[in-house]
Amino acid sequence: MALFLFLVLVAVVLGIVGVVVETLGYLLAVGIAVLVAAFVLLAVRLALRSRRRPVR
Repeated sequence: MALFLFLVLVAVVLGIVGVVVETLGYLLAVGIAVLVAAFVLLAVRLALRSRRRPVR
């Protein structure tokens, strides 16, 4: 969970810098990509966690 929160924080910072500094628009794109990667990571971890539970 700490990795997810760190990736979201990095994505937000990159997004803000990308919007504020108009010439660094690529940082906004990188921030969006990091945010998407964070949510994909979270979804994979949640899916793997639900599979490990024994069925009763």
